[in-house]
Amino acid sequence: MEGVSVSGEVGGAGGAYSYSALKRLDQLWSSICTAQSVTQEPRKVVSSIPGLFSQSDMAEKAVDTFDVLVCGGTLGIFIATALSSKGLRVGIVERNLLRGREQEWNISRKELLELVEVGILVEDDIEQATSMKFNPNRCGFERKGNIWVENILNLGVSPAKLIEVMKKRFTSLGGVIFEGYSVSSICIYEDTAVLEFAEGNILSTRLIIDAMGNFSPVVKQIRSGRKPDGVCLVVGSCSRGFKENLTSDVIFSSSSVKKVGDSKVHYFWEAFPAGSGPTDRTTYMFTYVDPQPGCPKLEELLEDYWDLMPAYQGVLLDDLEILRVIFGIFPTYRDSPLPAAFNRILQFGDASGIQSPVSFGGFGSLTRHLGRLSTGLYEAISSNFLDSDSLSLLNPYMPNLSASWLFQRAMSAKQQANVSPDFVNELLYVNFQCMQRLGDPVLRPFLQDVIQFGPLVKTLGSVMLTKPQIIPSIFRQVGVPVLLDWSGHFFMLGYYTFLSTFIDPVIRPWINAFPAKMKYEWRRHLEAWKYGAGVSVLDKLVNHRWQNQYICSCKLIIHN
Repeated sequence: MEGVSVSGEVGGAGGAYSYSALKRLDQLWSSICTAQSVTQEPRKVVSSIPGLFSQSDMAEKAVDTFDVLVCGGTLGIFIATALSSKGLRVGIVERNLLRGREQEWNISRKELLELVEVGILVEDDIEQATSMKFNPNRCGFERKGNIWVENILNLGVSPAKLIEVMKKRFTSLGGVIFEGYSVSSICIYEDTAVLEFAEGNILSTRLIIDAMGNFSPVVKQIRSGRKPDGVCLVVGSCSRGFKENLTSDVIFSSSSVKKVGDSKVHYFWEAFPAGSGPTDRTTYMFTYVDPQPGCPKLEELLEDYWDLMPAYQGVLLDDLEILRVIFGIFPTYRDSPLPAAFNRILQFGDASGIQSPVSFGGFGSLTRHLGRLSTGLYEAISSNFLDSDSLSLLNPYMPNLSASWLFQRAMSAKQQANVSPDFVNELLYVNFQCMQRLGDPVLRPFLQDVIQFGPLVKTLGSVMLTKPQIIPSIFRQVGVPVLLDWSGHFFMLGYYTFLSTFIDPVIRPWINAFPAKMKYEWRRHLEAWKYGAGVSVLDKLVNHRWQNQYICSCKLIIHN
């Protein structure tokens, strides 16, 4: 790794490539993998202070005033630009230079067009930032078979180019960027939130958006230092020298569990052509673990990666030029998304936990939720609904997200589970075969980390009919308590689907006649039903087709 260039290192997840950065991240990971449920007492960043800021001694020290301050610019610039485009005065606070990493984000064009629909990009911007397009995309299962799909994560988008476009758009709208400043403290008054930099400057704002990622100091305070419920560990590289470089792997599952130190892990892979050259290719190896003593370090995973990647890709390591080494840890919590714990502060992006527990990186979920969040935040600011209860309606309970926890549990190698070493690979292959037979409306949402009631019921029913002998192993792998907990979310997924499909059309025409606060609340409830059921991705389909699918799913449950 010492010979790999690190000139493109930036802030944000996946932006560091050096060996020293790997060591620092492994130290952080080791501190999480303690026997205690609380890793360490977090620093208190946010304080609530009674009274008005305008009447305090601090008021004269504020150097500038905003409607919104966004802390964390890599993903925060998207919500900042969306709010600026609505006429709000917005500032971004970024402790590093605000620029995107060299390593590409992989996403579908349909997801990227959500940014155009929000109004912060035009299609020419997307073409400018897209460095690579490729099809088809493989879902592979070692020693089992492959399933090929089209237009899933099939664009390579340059974060460096995209964020540069966003910076220009943001500043042209009057936005202000504070680069090289760190958040020291936040004081919440009755009329204002006050942010103090470590460098001493003070800014006042009506609302603070915390976009500081998985390890936000504000989130640490809210969660009281509690360790994550699960973690996705990722290592990989972008290398030059791949002669076969026209297709991608959305997921490739290893055939069996592997022993790493004192732990068992099941490795998964992703691979994408890179836009930096015709033979450049990015390969990721990742695994899901419970943060416990004895968990493998990222450096240990990298050693396995160098051993296993050549066989996975059919290349010789000596024939490759390593351009970048990639690594990261992505913690997940069951109680996500994170509701607002303070007045005038809301978590956004990875900090909120809005991304799926089986994904790593939140750019895809950002594109799905940006329109909803920017509209809701603008309404909250315009009407001064900035108390924690009102803001929490923007990060509501979403049963489709909570239901994803079963898949994260099923894909984690359990240390004591009495199942065969190839169980995870077999389970995934059976599920994907069933989804493929059921067609694109079932398989595609799952591959985009969107769980929907109808497709889920059909898949579960198909698995039970085609491979009933696998059911006892599922119970042993995930455990009865997890299955019981998941059953509650599964029921709520069906309930939210019913509400969004049948009750929403009844209520929606009356909302504009409601009082302002009631109108705001009911709009958020309707959004929670829609997004919590995953129905939003079906908006372009005919509505009665979805209703018929829902009714058929209910009949299937009753029959079973």
